[in-house]
Amino acid sequence: MNKKIIGIAIFVAIIAAALIYQFTGSGSSPKEILLNGLIGGEKKGFLEDEDVKSILKEKYGVVIDYSKAGSIEMVKGNTQGRDFLWPSSQVALEIFKTTKAKHLVKSGLIFNSPIVLYSWSIVTDALIKAGIVKKVAASYFVVDFPKLINLVMEGKKWSDIGLTDLYGKISIISTDPNKSNSGNMFAGLLANILYGDVVDESSVEKYLPKLKTFFSHLGYMESSSGNLFEQYLTTGVGAKPIIVGYESQAIEFSIQNEELWPKVKDRIRILYPVPTVWSAHPLIVLNPKANILIKALQDKEIQKIAWEKHGFRTGLIGVDNDPKLLKVVGIPERIKKVIPMPKAQVMEKIMQALQK
Repeated sequence: MNKKIIGIAIFVAIIAAALIYQFTGSGSSPKEILLNGLIGGEKKGFLEDEDVKSILKEKYGVVIDYSKAGSIEMVKGNTQGRDFLWPSSQVALEIFKTTKAKHLVKSGLIFNSPIVLYSWSIVTDALIKAGIVKKVAASYFVVDFPKLINLVMEGKKWSDIGLTDLYGKISIISTDPNKSNSGNMFAGLLANILYGDVVDESSVEKYLPKLKTFFSHLGYMESSSGNLFEQYLTTGVGAKPIIVGYESQAIEFSIQNEELWPKVKDRIRILYPVPTVWSAHPLIVLNPKANILIKALQDKEIQKIAWEKHGFRTGLIGVDNDPKLLKVVGIPERIKKVIPMPKAQVMEKIMQALQK
């Protein structure tokens, strides 16, 4: 009888061990995988987040070694020795597919973030009086974007809209469209606004001179969205009255600078262009060993951290982002008025025109 009981106990133990191994592997931590890649600078804070690093390593065995690069630069540049690229737009992915398709192993959407304008309270108040910006609940929307663009194109001064304390002509400062994604997407959005719909390869030709004029007035342009946003905050309204950026930047800044945020939050304004464009953040896998990174970054726990601490809207279907969890006031729950970006071939035309 005792032998029978012992036999049953051993059998149960073997089954239990097999089940544990099936669901947890050997019971030890996953084998460490070091992945080297290029990322858009706006994701640096996210990847440096200790909670994110911990989940990636302990749950998936992933350790990331990265360098910053502009989204357009990274997909057009040398990718030798890289396991992945993480640009900030679907256009960058499409450019990569058309020029380096043989290097693409896999791709997956990780985050979304709308393109916004960052300004200041005094500038926003003047734009409201001019009928260009409208406040709805706690959010600010650029409801007459063509009018704002015309003010820039016509060389109007800030004093023309009542801002006598600001020097020079009205401008919207962006990053370099040939290096950085936020500038690139803004160039596509501008082309759409000027045309009144999504431009194609034939309709864009008419507006290339206007786009060249617009960006040539900006002079030197930064190649990093992160650098431009830092300058906006540090140099203030006199130097950077309006800039182009990502919605996520203000959210992340409010979390990472808890002492400074209360001092600046009442002066900063996030303006949502009507319409705007989505900046998707696709991961481009160049080495099969980096396939695990797509699954890891789409982990629901990581996606939750991405929104609540870094402002990236989820790339997963059916997952909502609640603005009430954020410190920043004026973030709408949903971005409803969005226009598609022009196709990659059209953006190539725009970039070539802006290089000349």
